[in-house]
Amino acid sequence: MLTEFPVIHTNIWDAVWAIPVIVVVIILIKALFKVPSSWLSTVAVAIGLIISIFISHWGNLSAGIFMGFFYGGAAIGAIYSMKASFRAYREG
Repeated sequence: MLTEFPVIHTNIWDAVWAIPVIVVVIILIKALFKVPSSWLSTVAVAIGLIISIFISHWGNLSAGIFMGFFYGGAAIGAIYSMKASFRAYREG
């Protein structure tokens, strides 16, 4: 039985390169495969999980899953906030 939380060792460089990579891949996937906007969050989290589990936190599955959700969420949040800012700029 697990009685302690896992120790997750991460640094700022994981987020500095992982989130922009996810943003670029999401934009490419949307342009090339015409993925509906409703699926972009799911695709971003899936890519974040892949990057986190297989690259950033290799050998620590719990840390990879935990941080993968954060990477995907941060990337899709950045995309949606840029979209909202651009719309506000165009309207005002």
